[in-house]
Formats: sequence, C-alpha cells, structure tokens
Amino acid sequence: MGFLKRYFHDINIAFESILSNKLRSFLTALGIIFGVAAVISMLAIGNGAQQEILEQIKMVGVNNIVIMPRIIEEKADESGSASGTGSQSTSDVNSQSKKFSPGLTLNDVNAIKASLPTIKLISPEIIVSNNAILSGVKQEAKLFGVSRDYFDIYNLKLEKGGYFDPGQEEEGMAVCIIGANIQSKFFPQSNPVGQYIKFGKVWLRVIGVIEKNNIKLTGYLNAGVNVINDNIFIPVKTMLLRYQNRGQITAETIRQAAEQTAMGQTVQKKTNMNQLDKIVVQVKETEQLQPTVEVVSRLISRRHSDVKDVDITVPEMLLKQQQKTKEIFNFVLGAIASISLVVGGIGIMNIMFASVMERIKEIGTRMAIGAKKMDIVVQFLSEAVLISVSGGLIGVVLGVVASMLISHLANIVTIISPFSVIVAFVVSASVGIIFGYSPAKRASERDPIESLRYE
Repeated sequence: MGFLKRYFHDINIAFESILSNKLRSFLTALGIIFGVAAVISMLAIGNGAQQEILEQIKMVGVNNIVIMPRIIEEKADESGSASGTGSQSTSDVNSQSKKFSPGLTLNDVNAIKASLPTIKLISPEIIVSNNAILSGVKQEAKLFGVSRDYFDIYNLKLEKGGYFDPGQEEEGMAVCIIGANIQSKFFPQSNPVGQYIKFGKVWLRVIGVIEKNNIKLTGYLNAGVNVINDNIFIPVKTMLLRYQNRGQITAETIRQAAEQTAMGQTVQKKTNMNQLDKIVVQVKETEQLQPTVEVVSRLISRRHSDVKDVDITVPEMLLKQQQKTKEIFNFVLGAIASISLVVGGIGIMNIMFASVMERIKEIGTRMAIGAKKMDIVVQFLSEAVLISVSGGLIGVVLGVVASMLISHLANIVTIISPFSVIVAFVVSASVGIIFGYSPAKRASERDPIESLRYE
C-alpha cells in the first residue's frame, strides 16, 4: 500500500501541475485531439465505404455475367445513306454492313441455357419507361420484363405476395410485382396484392411486393445494378406481347424509316433493334466465371454472324476492383491521419522538455527532501500521459461527432466501429508514454545540488 500511495502522490503532483497551466496543457493536447478525431472519422468513412460496396456486391449478385447490346448511332445524310457512330466506329460498321445480326433476343437466352452446364440462373431483361397510373395518381416508373430467375439472381425478397409462376410466364399474363415505393405511392393504406395498376395502356394485376432496399446504387447502373424500389416487374413474354418487341419489324417501323429517308436532311438517331436490353447469367462457381464468359462470347458471336454488337461484363469483378481501390485509399487516409498523432506526441515531448527546464528548482527541492529518481520519472511521465489520455478522450468525442456530421452533410455512409475507437485511444495513450519518457528520464537524472543552485 505504501508503494502505491507513494506513486499516487507523484501522479497527484502531475495533475496539479496540469491544472495550474490549463491553457498550455490544452494547447499541448490539441495535436492528440485532432489526431484521434481524424483517425476515427477517416476509419468511419472507410468502414462505410467498405460496407456500401459489400452491400452492392450482394445486390448485383455473386458470379453474375451481364450481356448488353451495343447501341449504334446512325447518321443519315441527304442521300439517305447511313454512317455509324457511337460505341462502334464507322470502319467497324462498314466492315460489318453486309452481315446480319438478329441482335440480343430470347433465342440467345435459350441457347445459353441449353449449351452451358455451368449456368445456375439466367434472366432476360427489357426496360420501358412510362407512367404508372391509379385513381388519378400518376408517377413515372420503369417497367422491367424479366424471368422468375431475376429475383434470385439479385437476392430480391418479397414483403408480401408471390413470384411469377410458370403459367404466368409462358402465357404472358398481365401480372406484376411492384417495388416498395410504388406500394407507398399507390397503395398506402391497403394490401396491393390482387389489386390492379395501370402502366402505359395496360392494366396489371399485382401479385407481389418487393422488400424495400436502401442501398445507394447511383453510378452502378452500367455494372448491372438497378434501384428496385421504384420499379415494376412483369414476365418477359408479357412485355413482348403487350408492350414492345423490338425484334419484330412492323408496318410502323417501316413507315418511320421511310419518312426519315424522305426528309432529305441530316437525321441522327440511336438505333436499338435488340429484342432484349440485357441478359443476366449467374454461374454456379466463381472459378467458372472466366471460362463461361469466353464460351458465352463465342456463342453470341456465332449466333450474331461474328458482328460485335454486344458487351459482356462481370459486375462483381468491377465492384471488387473498386473495393480494392477504396481499401488503398482508406489506408492512405488513415496513414495521413496517424501523422497527426505523431506530431501531437512531438508537441508533448517539446512541452515536457520545456517544463523540465522551467521546474529545475522544483525537481532539486523534491530530490533534496527524499524523492527518488523513480518519483521524478513517474511525476513527469504521468503529466505527459494525462495530457495525451485527456486529449484522446476529447478526440474520441470529436471524432464521433465529426463522423456524424460528415454522414449528415456530405451524404456519405460512415460506420464508427468500437475497434477504431479503442485503437485511437490506445495509440494516444502510447504516444504520451513514448514521447513523455525521455523528458521524464532527463528530469530524474539532474543533480539535485545543481538544480537547487539553478537560476
């Protein structure tokens, strides 16, 4: 007990010294405060980014391959001839002008399904934008023509109702599954299952409602991701029979082409004659992704007469590459923030050295009346640790507040983990010990007689 009481007295002296120099102690702790706050907020941003990407990977589904058509821009001159621009160069278009490609169709879906044993799930996708209407309420929405597999590919769970059954898909029945926002808009007080909603000119019977998804997916549409809350989903054959089938040449398309040719002036348009907007394929194992991409590419090329009119991507790989990039970026941010702690530690060491020089007579007096070298070490080391620990505690609070403000003001997801708080606090305490030991040891080694004579 006497041992503990002795050193408790040394710590109490250090505490009194800090209180007698509040402003200097606070300024000394500023480096630690901002360092800890920066580390916590940077790690919170990094954790939020990691969580967001993990949710996005879950949303796009694992082991997915997305096949999308290339849309060719045609520019008709006064002579009525067309030149290609856009995703395919003019030379590519001219070299392939004599070849016919049916574009992306349901036949491609059937061929892929029949030819590749590595396929687990596959869904075509056709997208139409229009207004959903019910009881005078109108809202712009997207209509997706998909298969039953689509919901398993993207891990979409139903809040109520059921999925398409084989009969509804095969017959192209006017049924739909709606997103959570569509339910909130048109059926706020009632169960939508069994009720009807009008999209375009067709009345659709609601058979299911998808659970609300709060994942922010802006900027990932090209990676095969879409925001589901505002969408309406119908069987793909319902889309082809009741809305549009770009794979068919109708009298209307012939009439429009004739009118544009007869205009006698420059006309620029985007030509999309593909029956489907997308095909999403999910393979059974990750190791089968690349071989499946190669086989699908050859299969599509053969079916499309070697015309390069589709792009094949793997969204999961794109997102994982971005995840790796963010991990490196977060490491750099954490390293930069950690420098503040080192700078704060150097500040503590400088102030403690200055404090030793100012208090030489105090050191000499304490040693003259019986204080040992260890008492002096404990006194000055305690002072440095108390400054760094108090700075660490303030920094933790500031870091948590800063993380919340960043999330609120910058609309960035931040996740404060207990691990980051503990690490930042432990590091701040360690900084006090490491950078406070040298001045404390210097103070304890002074000759008490010389210290008493010091002016």
